[in-house]
Amino acid sequence: MATVINMPRLSDTMEEGVVAQWLKKVGDKIEEGDILAEIETDKATMEFESFHDGVLLHIGVQEGETSPVDKLLAIIGEQGEDISDLLNTKESSQEESEVKPEESSESSSAIAAIPDGLEVITMPRLSDTMTEGTVSAWLKKVGDVVAEGDILAEIETDKATMEFECFYEGTILHIGVQEGDTAPVDSLLTIIGPAGTDVSAIVAGGGVPNTGTVQSEKSETKGEIKTENTAAKLEETKTTTPETITTSNTSNSGGRIFASPLAKKIATDKGINLADVNGSGENGRIIKKDIENYTPVAKVEVAATETKSVTPAISFIAPGEEKSEEVKNSQMRKAIAKSLATSKFSAPDFSLNIEVHMDNAIASRKTINSIPETKVSFNDMVVKGCAMALKKHPQVNTSWTEANTIMHSHIHIGVAVAVDDGLLVPVVKHTNNLSLTQIGSAVRDLAGKARKKKISPAEMQGSTFTVSNLGMFGIDNFTSIINQPNSAILSVGAIVEKPIVKNGQIVVGNTMKLTLTCDHRTVDGAVGAQFLQTLKTFIENPVTMLA
Repeated sequence: MATVINMPRLSDTMEEGVVAQWLKKVGDKIEEGDILAEIETDKATMEFESFHDGVLLHIGVQEGETSPVDKLLAIIGEQGEDISDLLNTKESSQEESEVKPEESSESSSAIAAIPDGLEVITMPRLSDTMTEGTVSAWLKKVGDVVAEGDILAEIETDKATMEFECFYEGTILHIGVQEGDTAPVDSLLTIIGPAGTDVSAIVAGGGVPNTGTVQSEKSETKGEIKTENTAAKLEETKTTTPETITTSNTSNSGGRIFASPLAKKIATDKGINLADVNGSGENGRIIKKDIENYTPVAKVEVAATETKSVTPAISFIAPGEEKSEEVKNSQMRKAIAKSLATSKFSAPDFSLNIEVHMDNAIASRKTINSIPETKVSFNDMVVKGCAMALKKHPQVNTSWTEANTIMHSHIHIGVAVAVDDGLLVPVVKHTNNLSLTQIGSAVRDLAGKARKKKISPAEMQGSTFTVSNLGMFGIDNFTSIINQPNSAILSVGAIVEKPIVKNGQIVVGNTMKLTLTCDHRTVDGAVGAQFLQTLKTFIENPVTMLA
C-alpha cells in the first residue's frame, strides 16, 4: 500500500520548507535509510531520510519550491500502484482549506487579498531564540530587479550575521526595515512584485492591504511622474565625473558609509576610519579586501599663525583629542547580556578553588601525542575528567526549576569558545562515552564552526555542565558566571611552573588552578568540594581516566 510523505517539521520553529535538491526521482527504488532530498528550513539545509521501502511514485514539491509543513511531499509505494485516489484526496483537502480564507475575506470589508504576483516578505526567524533582527546591509535597493537565489540582505540575529536569500522573482517595491534598524520577527521586511505596482495600501496595513484604499488614475499618474523623476536623478548620478564617483564610494547624500559587517569589524579593530577608504564592491561598497589593502595617508593641516604675543605657559598640557563613540549592540551581545544577567541575579552562586599538579598530565599528553595523527590538549583532559567526575557526583549534573530539581542521567558538556562578536558554547554530547581523542576532535570541529559562524542551534543546546578555559591567555585564576540551566561551571587557568613541596623537598613543578562556580539551590558546598577532589585525582593521574 502506498505511503504518503508530508513536508516534515525539522525544527521546532519550522512552518514551511524549501526542497533544495531531490536526490531521488520518480521511478527510483527506495530503501529505508535512503536520503530522499535536501530540505531547507528556517535554520539550516538538512537531509531528509526515508523510513519506508518501495518505489518513488510521485513528487509533490519540486526543487526550489516552498511548501508548508504537513503538505504532500512525496508518495512511496509499489511499482505501478494506482495513487490517483491519494492525489485527489490531497487536492480536495487543499481546496477546502483554500475556500475558508476566501469566505472569511468576503465577510470582512476591512482586509482584501494581496494582488497576484506580489510577495510580502517578513523578517525571518533565523534561529530558535531569535525574536528580532537587525538589517546589517541591504544588497539590493528599491527598483532593483531580483531573481530567485539572489541575496537580498545581511541580517544580524542573536547568534550570527546571516545572508537572507530571495525565493521570488520581480522588482523590489518597498523596503520596510532600513540598514541598521531592528525589527521583530514577522514584521514587514520588503515587498517584491511587478514593477510599478502600488503597494501603499499594503505598507499602511503593515503587510496587509485595505479594501477602502483604491488608487485613482490621478494618483497613479503622480506615482509614474515620481518614478520618472527618480530615474532621471539616477541618470544624472551616473554621468558625474570620476572624482565625484570616488567620493560617493564612502558616503551618500545622507552621510551613510556602505560597508560589509566584516569590513566594519576589521576597520574598528585596526582603528581605520571608513570615510577614508574607497570601496571596490558593488555600488562602491567597502569590503574586507579594501580594509586589508588600505594604506593610511598623512593629512597636512595648516595651522593659523597668531599675531599676538604669547605668554610662556607655566604648565604643560599634553595635546590630544577627547573622543567617545557609541557602538550599537549586536544581537549576540544583547543575548549574552540578557542570559548572563539573568544567571548572575537569579542564582545564589558560590565558588570553590583547587590547585592541581600537572606533571603527570604533561607527561601523559606528550606520550599520547607521539602517536601519529593524534592530538590531545590539556583542555580535552579537563573535559574528560569533568565527565567522569559528574558520573560519580550526579548532584552537580542537575538543573533547577521552581517545582523540581532535574537530575540528568546524560552528560553533555559545553565548552566556551570566544568568537569575534562575543561568546558561544558548543556542546559535546554524551561526553562520558567519548575517548580523549574523540573529545579533542569534537571540540576542534565545533569550535571551528563557531568561529566561522557555521554552527547550528542544535549544536549549542542541551548542555548539563560547562567548561571555560582562559589558560591560553596566561590567566591563572578566574571565576565564571553559570551557564543556566546548568548548576555549575568550571574555570580553568594556565599551567604555571613554580616551586612546590614534593616528598618534603622543594622542587620545580607545574600546577594549574581550577575554580568551580555552583548554584547553591542545587549544589551544596560539600558536594562541590567532593566533585573537585575527584576531578583533581583524574587530572593528576590521567591513567585513571582509562579505567
